[in-house]
Amino acid sequence: MLLSPQSLGAAIMLGAMLMFSLNDTMGKWLVATYPVGELLLLRSAAGLLFLLPFLMRLERGALVNVARPRTQALRVFCSTAEVICFYVAVTTLPLADVMTYWLAAPIYVAALSPLMLGERVGWRRWTAIGVGFIGVVVALDPSAATLTWPALISVVGSFLFALTMVYGRQLRGTPDTVLVFWHIAGAAVAGLVTVPFAWVTPDLPDFLMLSLLGVVAMLAHIGVNRALKLADAATVAPLQYTLLFWAIVFGFLFFDEVPRLTTMIGAAIIVASGLFIVWRERQRGQEPVPLDPS
Repeated sequence: MLLSPQSLGAAIMLGAMLMFSLNDTMGKWLVATYPVGELLLLRSAAGLLFLLPFLMRLERGALVNVARPRTQALRVFCSTAEVICFYVAVTTLPLADVMTYWLAAPIYVAALSPLMLGERVGWRRWTAIGVGFIGVVVALDPSAATLTWPALISVVGSFLFALTMVYGRQLRGTPDTVLVFWHIAGAAVAGLVTVPFAWVTPDLPDFLMLSLLGVVAMLAHIGVNRALKLADAATVAPLQYTLLFWAIVFGFLFFDEVPRLTTMIGAAIIVASGLFIVWRERQRGQEPVPLDPS
């Protein structure tokens, strides 16, 4: 029996979230040995090679003659800084902790939407936003022992991710291939700048894994886009929270990580708040934007 478009879209979205989680796990493994800049450069180079056939289909000048160039530049800056923050954070923090902070991004988007997108947010969603922020504070568990630089970098990174999503909404008319190209190119430039200061020559297996990061990420991006073409965003957006499940599973299997109780409580609050925001946006006829991690 063939799956309906909605069911197929949901299945593809689940697969994309799994690929993003595998990508994050490989990145955490590799960044323990290789500098963040080197990781960004090699994964971006592989991603650009994978993207090349899609780029060749674009009209001439499409990559340069973009609408709203200032917004495009801000999106590239935020997306590049967000990726750096993620890999810096996972060098010391458990995957589940970092993913918990990143899952707060849709809450930040909802909070920023009246200011940056001109959207109206009613009292119900403002309440959910406030509850979501409480979840972030609970996950942080502020104390001298837990309020570390990696934790603060995670919060900053998740906010930069939210800004990337907001700028993405403002650039809906830009082809996906163009957005992905500049996203990858920005990370590649950032990595290239750092290479003269820190480089560890990888052996063949690690070089293949570093390259695989870019390929897996590209496949996951394609999966998200395909899922959104088959199913409405309100259907697939809640599936983004499976990222937390995989972060817990892979963190335990590969790094012997057991999430703190406060992290799990904060994550539950953040997920509940995010799901409510998705539901309210669907009720109001708005299309929630699912996470499209790096």
